[in-house]
Amino acid sequence: MHAFLSPQMFSNNDEAVINKKLPKELLLRIFSFLDVVTLCRCAQVSRSWNVLALDGSNWQRIDLFDFQRDIEGRVVENISKRCGGFLRKLSLRGCLGVGDSALRTFAQNCRNIELLSLNGCTKITDSEGCPLLEQLNISWCDQVTKDGIQALVRCCPGLKGLFLKGCTQLEDEALQHIGAHCPELVALNLQTCSLCLCSLCVSGCANITDAILNALGQNCPRLRILEMARCSQLTDVGFTSLARNCHELEKMDLEECVQITDGTLIQLSIHCPRLQVLSLSHCELITDDGIRQLGSGPCAHDRLEVIELDNCPLITDASLEHLKTCHSLDRIELYDCQQITRAGIKRLRTHLPNIKVHAYFAPVTPPPSVGGSRQRFCRCCILL
Repeated sequence: MHAFLSPQMFSNNDEAVINKKLPKELLLRIFSFLDVVTLCRCAQVSRSWNVLALDGSNWQRIDLFDFQRDIEGRVVENISKRCGGFLRKLSLRGCLGVGDSALRTFAQNCRNIELLSLNGCTKITDSEGCPLLEQLNISWCDQVTKDGIQALVRCCPGLKGLFLKGCTQLEDEALQHIGAHCPELVALNLQTCSLCLCSLCVSGCANITDAILNALGQNCPRLRILEMARCSQLTDVGFTSLARNCHELEKMDLEECVQITDGTLIQLSIHCPRLQVLSLSHCELITDDGIRQLGSGPCAHDRLEVIELDNCPLITDASLEHLKTCHSLDRIELYDCQQITRAGIKRLRTHLPNIKVHAYFAPVTPPPSVGGSRQRFCRCCILL
């Protein structure tokens, strides 16, 4: 890292032909394609090249993996000052000498970092991040705790990718902080974190994908409560992975998970015998066959207490027939299920007399009266 040289080291007679033939803007563009080592060497050639090589625009991407044994606090401080607000991508992967103080230096001097890799920086504990950070990798930073995660995510509201593989000290609260402060998160890696997570709410995090379901399935087998309303990118593939590994699920809110189909219900019916509350409102691909699978599963007879099917247009009275053996069923929501009839609800009540059914039926509009004023009818919902 000898690039941080003083211009006084060069003589005044160092103007080469290339400097005279090419404009500085073109030379600067050429320098922008060079790696850190080459830039450092170019900085020692002449006074003019020193200025060009150390121009902040050339220091937007820094990868110090090849220097991991040599990187110390002083070097990090110099680099952060050189890069300043130009730095966008920084990799300190494997730099064992980098600790919290070095990270704070970058956070103070390089406020525009978008991608930061601290993979294997085992001295990192609980530090704050950069406000524009979009992707953070702190895998195998095994001293990071839930407090560190809280500090990081509060400073980085635009975080889209978070990789925590091997962060063995994390607890359930870490995920709660992530869910509360990372609305744009699309990728989360929790491999080998050994979390004992029991409850998770990420409702409204519209950008999360099946990756989070896979991570939960692999690392959180004791999960009991999962709220994922309005997570519209989740699919049957992710919920299959979750159901096959999280057998203790009791409550699931999947409202407006619009891509799920009967395939998800099949997996839940097979692998989640403790399921008590299930919301499928606005899951418009759910059909009677999915409800049939759920109604014949081990959770149906003695566990299932609440099922919400509001605005599931493919649901018919046949679904109510499939649920009549769910002896613990206390409440069912059927708003906007246009194929459900009063007769179907009446038949369900013959088997479950104490069930609360919430639905409505639009009143029939009568024909216009002849020879008199038109009678007005209320079109309010009828609650059953």
